[in-house]
Amino acid sequence: MTIFSCSAILFDLDGVLIDSTRSVDRQWRAWARQKGVDEEKVIAIAHGVRTIEVIQQVAPHLDAEAEVREIESREAEDHEGVSVMPGALELLLSIPEELWCVVTSGTRLLASARMRFGGLPVPKVLVTAEDVTNGKPHPEPYLRGAGLLGVKPAECLVIEDAPAGIQSARASGMKVIGMASTFAAAELSKADAVVERLKQIRVSVDGLGKLEARVL
Repeated sequence: MTIFSCSAILFDLDGVLIDSTRSVDRQWRAWARQKGVDEEKVIAIAHGVRTIEVIQQVAPHLDAEAEVREIESREAEDHEGVSVMPGALELLLSIPEELWCVVTSGTRLLASARMRFGGLPVPKVLVTAEDVTNGKPHPEPYLRGAGLLGVKPAECLVIEDAPAGIQSARASGMKVIGMASTFAAAELSKADAVVERLKQIRVSVDGLGKLEARVL
């Protein structure tokens, strides 16, 4: 068992709290076919990265902002195969609401739609694609989350499913638990610990208000 002592926990959304992999793949592939872009090239980089940065990389000739609106509107309306990760609600409810947040590469529209659809509480702090200049793997998203929570980065624990997110968190000076949902455990080797499911994580609060996360 691995134990992490921290002051706050920062969650990625898709692949951690919400299982949306099939929706993401389906919408990106449909977009790629429509735009004449290589599907596999898109899928290889789409998970854990802001939509605008994926488009800028695979289709720099397109109006990236317009394409973001189109893709994320489609994803927000696509609930087929989208579900809450087992144990997500229980884990969130075990943490005081001021001590956790969500840091996602999706837009606020998409993140809010998925959390509402899944019946998850929308956190007081929600960092989305619109809130940063540089998306994951840059450290800015997680640094912004820590700043809004009022917690030092070194006192934060991140739960992530994508290599880009793990890189972002590590560059921020945070500890990371990788979740092997979207990627194989071997691809999450830069995390401090790796789990297969959220139910392997137990969080408690000590008498001083600090969090203790146990990885079973």
